[in-house]
Amino acid sequence: MPFSALNMNISSLWPEVILTAIALTILVLDFFVGKENKSILGYLSVLGLIALIPVSIVTVDTNVSFGGMIKADGFAAFFNVVFLVSAAFTILISLDYTKKMNIQRGEYYYLTLFATLGMMIMASANDFVNLYVGLETMAVSFYVLVAIRADNRKSVEGALKYFVLGALSSGILLYGISFAYGFTGTTSLSGIASIGSKFSSENPYLLLALALIIVGFSFKIAAFPFHVWSPDAYEGAPVPVAAFLSVGSKAAAFAVFLRVFVAAFPAFRGHWIGLLWMLSASTMFFGSVVAISQRNIVRMLAYSSIAHAGIMLMGLLVYSDVGSAGILYYLAVYAFMNMGAFAVVAMSVRNDGKGADIADYRGLAYKRPLTAFLFALFLLSLAGIPPTGGFTAKFFILAAAVKSSYYYLAAIGVLSTVIALFFYARVIFHMYMREPVEAEEPPAIGAAYGIVLFLSAAGTVVMGVYPAPFMDMALKVIKPFFM
Repeated sequence: MPFSALNMNISSLWPEVILTAIALTILVLDFFVGKENKSILGYLSVLGLIALIPVSIVTVDTNVSFGGMIKADGFAAFFNVVFLVSAAFTILISLDYTKKMNIQRGEYYYLTLFATLGMMIMASANDFVNLYVGLETMAVSFYVLVAIRADNRKSVEGALKYFVLGALSSGILLYGISFAYGFTGTTSLSGIASIGSKFSSENPYLLLALALIIVGFSFKIAAFPFHVWSPDAYEGAPVPVAAFLSVGSKAAAFAVFLRVFVAAFPAFRGHWIGLLWMLSASTMFFGSVVAISQRNIVRMLAYSSIAHAGIMLMGLLVYSDVGSAGILYYLAVYAFMNMGAFAVVAMSVRNDGKGADIADYRGLAYKRPLTAFLFALFLLSLAGIPPTGGFTAKFFILAAAVKSSYYYLAAIGVLSTVIALFFYARVIFHMYMREPVEAEEPPAIGAAYGIVLFLSAAGTVVMGVYPAPFMDMALKVIKPFFM
């Protein structure tokens, strides 16, 4: 390929370039900042992430660059904003949490930035090679973040399971990519679509590539039965890291899911919809049912995250601009309500383990009524109760599924939502209907927690009562995929 054809347009990579510079700056500054002042690195990281949001929006480029490997379009910008907001929230709730848990380390902040960088590379990837680089940048950062409490058995155990199964899923994904490359001679998503459409949709090599790629991505979104790493990794990780893992990692995986299956394998839709139907149905049902038996609140939220992944897979099955826009809208709402819920948990958990069990939230409404109200709001939104954003997000997905005649799958989605009400309501019951077990007052809410809780609550409510502009935005960035 001539050098001029590569279109080395660096402007399409400004968000990633600037974020890399910020992360490396935090890494260098870490050598000069004492342990008691590591929060300075956190504040600088948050400022950098916030500054990157307008940069991501104004650098939208509908053309591919770097030889077709990068596509910094509106779709990538939408996901970049989700990643940046989630990362900023994660670091804000980490400022107090790391002091409380005695894990004040500079690497905590720059690894969070590198994980965000990996997500952004994934969202703009138009080639399997670039996609894989972004995925591993994100995954390796998370492996270390989950295990950052090296003296904690659950942290090490969760990180080890995450690493082993993550490496296995990466190997499976690479195996699938190798079959696609071996048959089509390219790793470009558009190239695979163009060449693959000339062959029969029964081609065994491309079908095998498709199946292996689906399995590899299913690990990343924790779809059943590829979810087994998720509950242990969430429970062992610092609570803010678990929050970021549940929001950012899942959003990046769905960005890739949409890029790959809509851009690279549209000719094979008749085959992958059957597999995704089973994955969606089993994931929704399994996540909701198993969450009922959980006593640890982070594990409960982990299984809740699994159930939500199943609902979002339903939007991918619909294969329309409305269904896919529903996924984008769902992920945006999910970022607010899930980050808010994890922020309350991070604020409540203590170094001695108190606050990790659902029973520890007994009587929270008596001791801290505003915190209990916000936690109830986030949980009700996760359950899909109107007029919250969670209800609107589920409505868009289920309505698109019914319109596309996926009646049974939509029914399973409604059933899983009804089941989920039990475990969300149990937490609310403990907060409002049980007497507090401790007379002592909980610690005051820090400013960082207050910012995250306020913004999360505002996003959850506004996107529920006024969804039109956000859904229109999602439709606008997804329409080019279906032209």
